[in-house]
Amino acid sequence: MSVIDLTNVRDGGIVPTNVVLGDGCRLELVKESFERFRSTLEPGLLLGRDVSVYCWSRFSVEPDGLIEVGADTVLVGALFMCAEKISIGERVVISYNVTIADCDFHPRDPELRKRDAVASAPGGDESKRPSLVSRPVVIEDDVWVGIGAIVLKGVRIGAGARIGAGAVVTTDVPAGATVAGNPARFVDEGEPRP
Repeated sequence: MSVIDLTNVRDGGIVPTNVVLGDGCRLELVKESFERFRSTLEPGLLLGRDVSVYCWSRFSVEPDGLIEVGADTVLVGALFMCAEKISIGERVVISYNVTIADCDFHPRDPELRKRDAVASAPGGDESKRPSLVSRPVVIEDDVWVGIGAIVLKGVRIGAGARIGAGAVVTTDVPAGATVAGNPARFVDEGEPRP
């Protein structure tokens, strides 16, 4: 596994044609990186200038989903689960095993969830799936997200914020704040950062 030569990246079939790569992008991918990338948008994924994507990163994007990643951002091994939109700012560091999801990808109501499971099962009728609720995720510039953190639908993380390892972020995080825990809560500035 090595960094992909961007002149041949499309020929190998790994990167879909509706993925826009900014100048200086560095990609270390495996075929699983885009295995569940189904966006029909143009683009469905936009990687800004000098973005680095390492091989553990995965892009699971639904047909109407869009992911935008700003310049000089590093994705060490994030899992993106996108039904609508995920926006990542510039100079963001997203660590290994971080999950960012703009949707639950199943209904929360127990009866609707049963219907969804039947419709999604082998031999099921996908057209009978109940509609899903999605809300965009926004991560602003200069954010650090620690190992194994989870950022859920509708969350906005302000510029310069720090998300501790293993944190589960369910509500907005103000600019410059540091949060940790499950659910994520504010920590003192004297606390170690991720």
